[in-house]
Amino acid sequence: MEILLQLIYSGVSLGMIYAVIAFGYQLTFQTSDTLNFGQGDALMLGAMVGLTLVNLGVNYWLMIPLVIVFGLLQGALVERVGVRPAIKIKSEFGWIMSTIALGIIFKNVAENVWGRDDLRFPSPLPESPLKVFGANVLPMEILVVVGAVLMMLAVEFFNRKTIYGKAVVATFNDRDAAKLMGINTGLVITFSYALSSATAAFAGVLIAPLTLTGATMGAVLGLKAFAVAIIGGLTSGMGIIVGGIILGIAETTTGFYISTGYKDVPGLVLLLAVLAIKPAGLFGKTAIKKV
Repeated sequence: MEILLQLIYSGVSLGMIYAVIAFGYQLTFQTSDTLNFGQGDALMLGAMVGLTLVNLGVNYWLMIPLVIVFGLLQGALVERVGVRPAIKIKSEFGWIMSTIALGIIFKNVAENVWGRDDLRFPSPLPESPLKVFGANVLPMEILVVVGAVLMMLAVEFFNRKTIYGKAVVATFNDRDAAKLMGINTGLVITFSYALSSATAAFAGVLIAPLTLTGATMGAVLGLKAFAVAIIGGLTSGMGIIVGGIILGIAETTTGFYISTGYKDVPGLVLLLAVLAIKPAGLFGKTAIKKV
């Protein structure tokens, strides 16, 4: 029972990282019906920039806002260079190839700047585990869960309680109507991409002390976060959290009780099942468009 509880703790921590990255997918989808397939690379860049700042002597807690600012700029660049031209010409697939291409470019740049070897990110918290209901939990795993929840709550507060957030919600509800009401929808889409990459960069510095940091760390995380977004529903914040936790726990328990070689299988099986039975996601709503 203690082992199972420990696997659940680790799964929840991993799942919340998936949820934060998937939250970024949701942000861009809501405002522009597009997705940034370079989310994993945004996470990787955040972790690598954070590691560089820490090695230069910057305190971990002071480094986090700097990395978030970097993520904002990186996301805005992706939207301006890769997404906006595709939206202007109403290309259905241009933004897909553009975001994938930019992700590959960012990965290659990271390999040339930081090298191809995985690096260790120093933990800001003690590495000795804590006992919670008889199971061991790393302090950093607790920080990951708390940080992920706070980040998503902050974005939700921004969307619901601020005038700029309401512009984002209005663009999501009806982009054409929002434009007629005087909202700069282009700027809103840019901001959603900036915020999406900022959340991924934040997730990068959260998970980096628990794993190795390298140019390839974002590829698998970004793909699994996309699976979480589809499983939970691209229109549901709660669905993304639930989907992340389900996938995280499924991976840790499968890896321990069956084999680490099969730990990715449950998530993929669940993804296929959801796509077959409820394509909008477990908590998503099917959009009905009048023509």
